[in-house]
Amino acid sequence: MNFLLTLVLVVQILTALGMIGLILIQHGKGADMGAAFGSGASGSLFGATGSANFLSRTTAILAAVFFACTLALAYFSHSVKPASSGSVLEHSAPATAPAAPASSDGGPNPANQIPAGASTVPAPQGPATTPATTVPVAPASGAAQIPTK
Repeated sequence: MNFLLTLVLVVQILTALGMIGLILIQHGKGADMGAAFGSGASGSLFGATGSANFLSRTTAILAAVFFACTLALAYFSHSVKPASSGSVLEHSAPATAPAAPASSDGGPNPANQIPAGASTVPAPQGPATTPATTVPVAPASGAAQIPTK
């Protein structure tokens, strides 16, 4: 399947480059009038009327091949199922906080008391704590951080 997808992509790129080259070679509508009176026939590779038929037909064939390759690439990209579904934030690894230094007084370190993956701060035991001693806890997934209305 991967080889076929690569082959279709290469064919599409080659037809796109071929169409660009053929369109740049073709004369505009104003050049046909000069060629009808004989001034442009000597400078053309295919003669006065031969280039319009050959180049326009070749461009039309390359455009049809390009269109078919585009439809095939769209079909292949839609038929392939993604490896994972959901948000990128949900599949990201949780960010780890840097380790807090041990307290100098030898007491318990508050950063070590937070359970991993907790979404709420546990109720304090004993005397009431001041707001300066509480530690905020980040949500478990990134999707919970997106504000809702």
